[in-house]
Amino acid sequence: MTDVHITTRQAFRRTDDYTPGTPKVQLVTEPLPLPLTPSSVLIKVHAVSLNYRDANIANGGNPWPVVPHGILCNDAAGEVIAVGENVKSLAPGDRVAPITDTENITGREASRSWLAADEDGVLADYLVFDESKLCKLPSYLDWVGASIIPCAGVTAWTALKDMTIGQSVLIQGTGGVSMFALKLARAAGLKVILSSSSEGKLQKMREQFPSPPLLTVNYAQNSEWHEEVLKLTDGAGVDLVIEVGGCQSGVNAGSKHDMDDLCSALTATQIRFDDIIDSVEPFEKADEAIEYIWQGRQIGKLVLRLE
Repeated sequence: MTDVHITTRQAFRRTDDYTPGTPKVQLVTEPLPLPLTPSSVLIKVHAVSLNYRDANIANGGNPWPVVPHGILCNDAAGEVIAVGENVKSLAPGDRVAPITDTENITGREASRSWLAADEDGVLADYLVFDESKLCKLPSYLDWVGASIIPCAGVTAWTALKDMTIGQSVLIQGTGGVSMFALKLARAAGLKVILSSSSEGKLQKMREQFPSPPLLTVNYAQNSEWHEEVLKLTDGAGVDLVIEVGGCQSGVNAGSKHDMDDLCSALTATQIRFDDIIDSVEPFEKADEAIEYIWQGRQIGKLVLRLE
């Protein structure tokens, strides 16, 4: 086993699990779960990306039970600094991220264990995970770009992976999953229509993605917006709709196999995500960042950087 000289970590834990209201989180210093088991890996976290789910949990709005006073967030990118004696696939220096549902390896598992809900999340400077729950990240991405892959990225990939060049997709909203799906869809040669209730956000997206021109629909300004979608597709309609519907949706992030496939595809295509990062904030401002997400002010991803 690799020698471990770090014994404590800093983490943001919830101080209130179920009372709706302003996010209730606190930065704590606590012992690391050491010594490492034979199959465990110690990770130094470099970036954590936020999802609306994180703000929902912090505000006591999660529809499922959560571990009491748990650590928030499920998307992190970090570096392996120590491994257990039986770890074979990873070594110190490898760039990794845990999967969002740590029971979802192949996609056929009956059980689940979601980070930040069924077990502690990743909003900490050091993490310990079993080797089987980790994926290697593309080496060409910086820590910020890599951190958005596990939840938003894998969810978008799982929704789009069976599409073929020339097909059309309607993507609803401008959050993390929607923006990652936009990037993947355009790279795959799909015709993309983006919908939102905010004309300001749609205008920004049109300016950001001018070639080919991004097609947009404002469903707040047009109650017959589906007719506009038909017009944009010459009456055929779209081949796929990505509706980010929370607990009513059919894709809950995806499996470890899905994440491995996505990382392989990203390495082959070298897609970059700088243009869908809303902002990058220091780790210490996690509570402010969660409130920003809760208010729905972001376009794309908000990331916390750890030095």
